[in-house]
Amino acid sequence: MVKVDGLVKNYGDFRLDVSLEIPDGRVTGIVGKNGAGKSTTIKAILGLIKPDGGHITINGKEASKLTGAEKGKIGAALSDSGFSSYLRVEDVIRILRKLYPAFDEAFFRENCIAQGLSFDKTIKDFSTGMRAKLRVLAAVSHQAELLIMDEPTAGLDVEARNDILDLLRKYLLDDERRSVLLTSHISSDLEGLCDDIYLIHNGKIILHEDTDTILSDYAIMKMDEEAYGRLDKSYILSTKKESFGYVCFTGKKQYYSERYPGIVIENGSIDDLILMMTGGK
Repeated sequence: MVKVDGLVKNYGDFRLDVSLEIPDGRVTGIVGKNGAGKSTTIKAILGLIKPDGGHITINGKEASKLTGAEKGKIGAALSDSGFSSYLRVEDVIRILRKLYPAFDEAFFRENCIAQGLSFDKTIKDFSTGMRAKLRVLAAVSHQAELLIMDEPTAGLDVEARNDILDLLRKYLLDDERRSVLLTSHISSDLEGLCDDIYLIHNGKIILHEDTDTILSDYAIMKMDEEAYGRLDKSYILSTKKESFGYVCFTGKKQYYSERYPGIVIENGSIDDLILMMTGGK
């Protein structure tokens, strides 16, 4: 398990102050607008930036005190990092052999072939999708127990995204104890992969919920001003004023559908969650 307790990082006027957990065998997503603190949180967990306060533990041990062998059980695929563009896949294999004693070279080579990654071309000749696949393959090829990814499918076409998601599903199926933490702006990726979601806004976690609960119990409600005036607002999480009246976001869809049959109630999504919780009142 990964536990982040009161993680604090200050950047000028911006202050990150978050707590979250990634249980064994779970896929956890962090969502939010650009600049909300997603990447900062991930980099702090990986030890790439030094927090100003709080504690990060992995399997009960302070992350900053992990041994090399313990760090070797963590895989990472970050959107703003990767291998030098002048390397070839064969060069990457040599690097991974040195970095990870548990590196599964046969697995890596087999999947490079399956994904159409040439062993002789330099990475600078790869498409954006190919580079993303290489990052993910490198992160999972040493049997990591914990996988941390920042926007693994950003900027990819549908086919490349599906290829990466299939890689991740196979990685999880191989060992049900494996855990994943990822950020993404693509709600369909999160809905199909994540067990639970953290919503971060202005450096703070403002909501944590199981993905299935978001998709089954959360809803967007649309109504005119008269209906809004009669509405029981006990379970309204956010409201936006529109030209026709109001749009409300709730985590109690059934409560309102049973009591207000005259208003429009639509199933909520992760996109709705982000838009309403970070942009409404």
